[in-house]
Amino acid sequence: MKPGIHPDYHPVVFQDSATGDAFLTRSTITSERTVRWSDGNTYPLVVVEVSAWSHPFWTGTRRIMDSAGQVEKFHRRYGTREGRR
Repeated sequence: MKPGIHPDYHPVVFQDSATGDAFLTRSTITSERTVRWSDGNTYPLVVVEVSAWSHPFWTGTRRIMDSAGQVEKFHRRYGTREGRR
């Protein structure tokens, strides 16, 4: 790689705002906030709204749509067309 053309890639702590869980990884993102990690070092802290700990897909709390109920709601709202198959 050519020197001087790539952004600074450094350790950063990402924290989920909903659950408080945090993980240390490397990133080019910067932040004014810092946090002391379990290894004793201080790292930039980036607070995120959604992570694997709070995302509905990964936590298994997905909303299951009642597709039959949605079809009935559509027919109530817009009616049905007779003679069309």
